[in-house]
Amino acid sequence: MNVRLPVRTRLTMAFAAGMALVLAALGAFLYVRVGHDLTGAIDMDLRSRGQVLAGAIGRSPSGPDPVRSRGPLIDPDEAFAQVLGASGRIVDSSSAVAAAPMLSPAALRSVVGPTFFTTRVRGVDDPVRLLAFRHGTDYVVVGATLGDRNEAMGRITLALAVAGPVALVGVAWAGWVLAGAALRPVERMRREAAAISLSEPARRLAVPPTGDELARLAATLNEMLDRLQEAVQRKERFLDEASHELRTPLGVLRMELDLALARARTPQELEAALRNASAETDRLVRLAEDLLVLSRTSAGTLPVHRRAASLADLVERGAEANRARAAAAGIEIQASCQEGLTAILDPERIRQAIDDLVDNSLRHTSAGGTITLSAEKRDGRVLVGVRDTGTGFPPGLLRQEWPGGAEREGGLGLSIVRAIARAHGGTLRLGNADGGGALVELELPLQPAPELPGKS
Repeated sequence: MNVRLPVRTRLTMAFAAGMALVLAALGAFLYVRVGHDLTGAIDMDLRSRGQVLAGAIGRSPSGPDPVRSRGPLIDPDEAFAQVLGASGRIVDSSSAVAAAPMLSPAALRSVVGPTFFTTRVRGVDDPVRLLAFRHGTDYVVVGATLGDRNEAMGRITLALAVAGPVALVGVAWAGWVLAGAALRPVERMRREAAAISLSEPARRLAVPPTGDELARLAATLNEMLDRLQEAVQRKERFLDEASHELRTPLGVLRMELDLALARARTPQELEAALRNASAETDRLVRLAEDLLVLSRTSAGTLPVHRRAASLADLVERGAEANRARAAAAGIEIQASCQEGLTAILDPERIRQAIDDLVDNSLRHTSAGGTITLSAEKRDGRVLVGVRDTGTGFPPGLLRQEWPGGAEREGGLGLSIVRAIARAHGGTLRLGNADGGGALVELELPLQPAPELPGKS
């Protein structure tokens, strides 16, 4: 099972790992630097003693004992010297290293200028540092033990081994504290977000006045909460409108059936009741289809089946299908369309949109009014319009961005039309016509936009 560590723990571990690398690099640099400085000091001392020894040999052609010539400058326990011939034999030597030459003939032959060696010498327990240079036909070799240097390096290693982990623990603890302090506002924000419930939908997170990432996070979360609240309100509005739309035809249908069963009826009365019940059933079917369209739109899967269709045919069929209902209400329906206008679209969906727009106009147009259906080509797009002489849209609705569910007196029609328009890559515009009444325009592309490469 994949167990994720808390963010604070992960931040502390990452901080500690980074500091461990830094401390390791710093310790390695310090170790190398101090070792280099100590070796440099030994080399400088060897050069100085080599110059003194070469001067003493120059003043004594017989080749005096280097130790005796230098007097107190040579400590037999820490420093020593030899004068070697070209063949490697000992010409003169300090007593501590007199048992054998400190350098082999092969090493002597590699000496061109002053050359340093780190090696082992018989008679000396510790590693030694040697400086060899030519002096006439002989070679002068001066040396010093590295015991003090190695002891100092050991102490540095011990100090780093002890202080490094202690420093790392201290740094990790500081990282833990800093991570906690940095995440504390996030945790407070989380608790505030968890406290927001449906009982307090308008409650929002406090945005700190820092202008940093936390402030932007709080602002983003508040925007998300606004969208969620709007979605909840839209859902509640949708349910209210759906129940309102369904209640009327169901009530009429029940009333017609109850009246038909209440007493004996003539065949004509039964036929009229059945016709009314059939009309209300058709309305219920259309409402069910509308609700299905909205549910598919919410899931983002509203399908459209495009093919070449005549706009004149769709507009005329929409007008003809609603003329009987309009005539019963004393309303005239007119239809006009640009001749020969065709587009690549889903005719069933567009017909459904036209019926919903006409139904919306019929509800808000008084007897003696007129509803006009039209279709035309404008700026390379198709405009399907429905204009009526009814009450028009309230100014407040037209001034704000239309949320997709509002109508003059509630309903689902415009929501359906908007969903269909979007599925075709079009838009829905609401407005009020000059002289009164509503004007709704469904703007559609003549043909679908080409899909982007790699997009299915």
